[in-house]
Amino acid sequence: MRLSQPDLFNHPDAVLELAAPSNQLNLANWPPKLEELSQGWRQLISDFWSDPAGQTLDQKIRAGLTAGRVFFPHTPFRALSLTAFEKVQVVILGQDPYHGPDQAEGLAFSVGPGQKIPPSLRNVFKEIQQDLGVPMPSGAHAGSLVRWSAQGVLLLNTALTVEQSLPASHSNWGWEVLTDKIIKTLATHLEPKAFLLWGAHAQSKSSLIEASNTHARHLVLKANHPSPLSALRPPLPFIGCGHFGQVNRWLQAQHKKPIQW
Repeated sequence: MRLSQPDLFNHPDAVLELAAPSNQLNLANWPPKLEELSQGWRQLISDFWSDPAGQTLDQKIRAGLTAGRVFFPHTPFRALSLTAFEKVQVVILGQDPYHGPDQAEGLAFSVGPGQKIPPSLRNVFKEIQQDLGVPMPSGAHAGSLVRWSAQGVLLLNTALTVEQSLPASHSNWGWEVLTDKIIKTLATHLEPKAFLLWGAHAQSKSSLIEASNTHARHLVLKANHPSPLSALRPPLPFIGCGHFGQVNRWLQAQHKKPIQW
């Protein structure tokens, strides 16, 4: 069923349905279904779709899909569906999804089953090993961070879709209006959270957090991006940052379970 843009969010069947994609991780149906999201997320997203930025984003995504362009991931809101608003304890910010086939699975830094671990994620695992003595993961699901999401770690990219082979192609399409609102809403929520800001892009969002952190109830940790180009560079090298241990000690001080990184 295809309806015009003004009718899109007034009709539950108004979904852009395309031919089956070449792999299951392509974005095929638009808009994403919200049924699996917690009420906190649904309200934020519903408000976004009624905003001019949300309507413009919708038009761009629909036009691209209709033209046969390939977008990732299959489920843009997967990070939100796996970590309910009320369960968020840790927020890790990324920039946009991986742009290669079968890589992106809707979680920042995470790759789908069977995918080679990207260099930045390998450095993340290297730092965890150095910090906590946790061995490097192995097996078909080694690069998937779903296990973190289930423990209250929100792996949020600031742009939630990307075109194949074109990194950052959907940056400034409007996603940032939504994800900035998500970050700000999490920061204003009374429950303390840890925010891990790796690299200049993630750190540019610190003002959204710090404006609501007047009593320092949140833990905000900054380091370089884990990319091989910056992971060892001063002034805040990622390798040796100790963020994972710091988060766990902070959680334990609040009588919460540490994350099994």
